[in-house]
Amino acid sequence: MSTTPATLPDRRHDIDALRALAFLLVILYHVAMYYVADWPWHLKSPHAAEWLQWPMRVLNLWRMDLVFLISGVSLGFLSRSQGTWGLLRGRGMRLMLPLAFGMAVIVPYQAYAQGVASGLVAPGFGAFLLRYLSMSDPWPKAAFDGAEFGITWNHLWYLPYLFTYTALVALTLPLWKSPAGLWMRRRFNGLRGWKLLLLPALPLLVWTMLLARHFPPTHNLIRDFHLHSIYFTVFLYGYWMGVDTGVWRELERLRRVSLALAAAAITAFILLRLGAKGPPSGMLMDSLRMLYLWLAVATILGHGHRHLNRPWPWLRWANESVYPWYVLHQTLIIAGVALLAPLALGPVLEPALLVALTIVGCWLLTDGLIRRFNWLRPLFGLKRRRAGVEAAVTLPAEALPPEPGWHSPSPRA
Repeated sequence: MSTTPATLPDRRHDIDALRALAFLLVILYHVAMYYVADWPWHLKSPHAAEWLQWPMRVLNLWRMDLVFLISGVSLGFLSRSQGTWGLLRGRGMRLMLPLAFGMAVIVPYQAYAQGVASGLVAPGFGAFLLRYLSMSDPWPKAAFDGAEFGITWNHLWYLPYLFTYTALVALTLPLWKSPAGLWMRRRFNGLRGWKLLLLPALPLLVWTMLLARHFPPTHNLIRDFHLHSIYFTVFLYGYWMGVDTGVWRELERLRRVSLALAAAAITAFILLRLGAKGPPSGMLMDSLRMLYLWLAVATILGHGHRHLNRPWPWLRWANESVYPWYVLHQTLIIAGVALLAPLALGPVLEPALLVALTIVGCWLLTDGLIRRFNWLRPLFGLKRRRAGVEAAVTLPAEALPPEPGWHSPSPRA
């Protein structure tokens, strides 16, 4: 095995495209959270449907894991030219500034709408916002998700998680660039055949068996140890894989095999769950979940590398639009619910219009406002545009939206 890995060029069109396409899926996912029966979300539709649980569950088992892996790929590219403090400064500004702005300006309407719907917040957004931003008067605990903290980040939880993982790698960068760290990277990127399809799932299984029962998902950053173990592991996988050519070629070669195995794993998982009297648990179910997680991610990466690694005409626009769309989309969904629900349009027309309104709203606000004003751009994760120069698109940008916010998330299984 060569001691110096072959590296990919600076443009990774497949990763950029996967990130943009995955975000379109996330808009659909968060619209569906309004309609899926028995899963907590900020607002719930009278048209809630139980059949949505299974497609949502199948998606949940790998959706955010793919996002964090893509973010790790980004860090792999950035760390070639930036040291510890450069990474911390750059990522801190691009992640934590939009988080602070989003919590103060974008997210409050979500909390307000949920609080009014719960009957624990009085109508009147202005009065709510003043109380929310002052954080001086405690809210009833069930008023909205995160009310016990006085302020919430809701769907923006991905940003502090990503910054935490980035900081962990950045602060230990000498370790990852040491002979031992490079050995680990080479060992991972040297996996071929069945080893690449199986072995990366084993650490995920170990973390799940040790932590899942004791630390259910919270998205509050402090005690989310099981999700941290999973997300940080796949983040490291992406960091290791980012600039290697061999592992990407192998994922592409195995893409049909990984797809077939992923389908078999999730089919077995569903059949076992349907056949059980209660939610089944144990090593078999955990193994199927983690195996499906990795196989699904491997399948998407392999097919993406095969079919998407080209300079699509829409890719530059999409790359610079994803971050603002991520920050805006869930508030626009809830605003759309407030607009459409009184019209009683039914379970087909209403969600279709809700998706359309969210997409149009994201597009109008991003292209018509955010991208045009330099003072707004950093608040939504975009670099300032130099006079007379079109802003460069970073490779690959780091935000992909997640599932619902500070509260207990929808089930992963």
